Amino acid sequence: MKVASPKPFTFEGGKRAVLLLHGFTGNSADVRMLGRFLEKKGYTCHAPHYKGHGVPPEELVHTGPKDWWQDVLGGYEFLKNRGHEEIAVAGLSLGGVFSLKLGYTVPIKGIVPMCAPMYIKSEEIMYEGILEYAREFKKREGKTEEQIEMEMEEFKKTPMRTLKELQALIADVRDNVDMIYAPTFVVQARHDHMINTDSANIIYNEIESETKEIKWYEESGHVITLDKERDQLHEDVYAFLEKLDWHD
Repeated sequence: MKVASPKPFTFEGGKRAVLLLHGFTGNSADVRMLGRFLEKKGYTCHAPHYKGHGVPPEELVHTGPKDWWQDVLGGYEFLKNRGHEEIAVAGLSLGGVFSLKLGYTVPIKGIVPMCAPMYIKSEEIMYEGILEYAREFKKREGKTEEQIEMEMEEFKKTPMRTLKELQALIADVRDNVDMIYAPTFVVQARHDHMINTDSANIIYNEIESETKEIKWYEESGHVITLDKERDQLHEDVYAFLEKLDWHD
């Protein structure tokens, strides 16, 4: 059975706006529950999709961080164009890296990086992750094992320039986190096996924000927005946003 792919979303909640950013090989489903929760609390939430995400993996490998960054900026502009003067951002994993980059690129009300990597994983590990993603995607499309194997053999022949660019992006953001002055709430799962969890300490220690918090979630893994402490995470993100100096 073919499963419908998630789509970008905009939940109209109020004047205060939050840009929600998904992870690498993820999609808007990563942040949908958080978006719904914040919408009920009076926040407008918008989650774009990065190019090549939420579509067959063959399309993913022909895109890269430059494309995705444009999609992030596009999401920010989308909210601006709808009349939202003040925008906070929360991002998971790669989305967390982009949320930090936004923090020193455009005016941002507050930043919530969740399980955001500051260390470069080896290309081999990242490559394994992409293969796993590709295989899962094909399963969800309802393809037979035989067809999946055939397509995976083809897929493995594709050069993955994306991974080098991704490593460069993470290194660049890490070099610039000390340019961040916006209030920041660093979220990190204790059982995160996808990234080096010391990344959270680097972000917390190196940002120049006067208002900054860090919280470790002891029961959660990398996709913290969908894990068992997600209700607590929702409450914590909301509490952080409520403390910001909104003009409305």
